[in-house]
Amino acid sequence: MTGATPFSWRRALVTGGAGFLGSHLCERLLDSGVEVDCADNLACGRRENVATLEERPGFRFARLDVSAPDCVELLPGPYDLVLHFACPASPADYLRLPLETLDVGSLGTRNALAIAERDGARLLLASTSEVYGDPLVHPQHEGYWGNVNPVGPRSVYDESKRFAEALVTAHAGTRRSDAGIVRLFNTYGPRMRAHDGRAVPTFICQALAGEPVTVTGDGSQTRSLCYVDDTVDGVLRVAASRAVRPVNIGGSDEITVADLARRVVALTGSRSPIAFVGRPVDDPARRRPDTTLARELLGWSPQIPWEEGLKQTIAYFAARPPQPPPREEDPAPRP
Repeated sequence: MTGATPFSWRRALVTGGAGFLGSHLCERLLDSGVEVDCADNLACGRRENVATLEERPGFRFARLDVSAPDCVELLPGPYDLVLHFACPASPADYLRLPLETLDVGSLGTRNALAIAERDGARLLLASTSEVYGDPLVHPQHEGYWGNVNPVGPRSVYDESKRFAEALVTAHAGTRRSDAGIVRLFNTYGPRMRAHDGRAVPTFICQALAGEPVTVTGDGSQTRSLCYVDDTVDGVLRVAASRAVRPVNIGGSDEITVADLARRVVALTGSRSPIAFVGRPVDDPARRRPDTTLARELLGWSPQIPWEEGLKQTIAYFAARPPQPPPREEDPAPRP
């Protein structure tokens, strides 16, 4: 389900559509002949991510807060599909916007559900591997309940998504809504923001600038990366299914953060040294999705090798002017 595969949807709403992943979803839907309304308050998203889409017929950008009381009226639709992807997703963002992060998981999700119910649309909630916390089960399967600190510094994001999942589940159970949940693991690719607190863009920008590449802790913690095109494919497969229970979408290339830094340095041809800095509180030690359900239910598995994906991401940042580094009070990079 890649490229311009047609869908049965006529018109879709993508909340957070000017963000990294949201903008790729908007583009794929447009390429598939689906009209798209993109709603984003630009707290974390960027208008430039959808600038070329605004020139195309069938695309509309609405700058609004999906958590606001008048959101439902300002997005009249009608829609066949609602992709609720609005939420600060990087550490730098959700630590800077803690209350807004909680609002979009609660009020924003309620509004997205109200829009979908009004129009009889399929709703898909973008959840996260963070609902598993610092997991005691490896790899993480959808039946695992997680190991989450509800009052730690990461809790505003983790609990926002956990509550949103509970809200979607309750709504589907009591209102018989057509609603699903996709749990996304570490996704990377073009349109990420430099220095947004996630490892891939930070490592790439540091390596391209010849600066030390900062790895948190001793770098032994693992992540499993998935290139954005594969993630978009997985998301739309879940959306097109009738799945109600959560579905993991993520990569199988589990590596240590230190190895990721070395890969980036090698692919950029940089001479940057690896520098080790303090590790954030509650940073998960291991992360890899069990994607058996996605494979068996949807026929989905990642197709883009890590080297190809990183090369494309590096090319994106290399073609852009250097962006200012984070302020001193911003959190250390974390994948």
